[in-house]
Amino acid sequence: MIANIITALRIVFAGAMIFCPVFSPQFYGFYIAAGISDMIDGTVARKTGSSSEFGARFDSAADLFFVAAAGVKIFPEISLPKFIWIWTGVIAVVKIARIVVACIRQKKFSIPHSIANKITGFLLFIFPLTIPFVDVRVSAGVVCAVATVAAVF
Repeated sequence: MIANIITALRIVFAGAMIFCPVFSPQFYGFYIAAGISDMIDGTVARKTGSSSEFGARFDSAADLFFVAAAGVKIFPEISLPKFIWIWTGVIAVVKIARIVVACIRQKKFSIPHSIANKITGFLLFIFPLTIPFVDVRVSAGVVCAVATVAAVF
């Protein structure tokens, strides 16, 4: 129960980000709060014995909402080279194909939570935090390289 509340808070924080100026302290506050909720909800579910299929799906939906909200705010504000967009598209196609194949084989929707996917998620999370300090082409390239490994293996 508490884990699902934490997951729901991620959706609330992500929604609040949409109404904040991008890269403002308020935006980063909601962004970081949403990220922390993502890091702890699964642990709380396991520690309290409240893990469930619903919770896993709710977590994936909250992740999707968080990523979409962050993307809507961040991507119009940064300039990424065309090759990064193409690379990202190829990664997305590979990941979607793997999910579809897994759904067909297992007869249920499943998104792998591998270590490589967790590292990719962490790098995606810190990407907007690096924008003031690191050239976005460099940090985006690192994220894409790790995401490629996660998508293929």
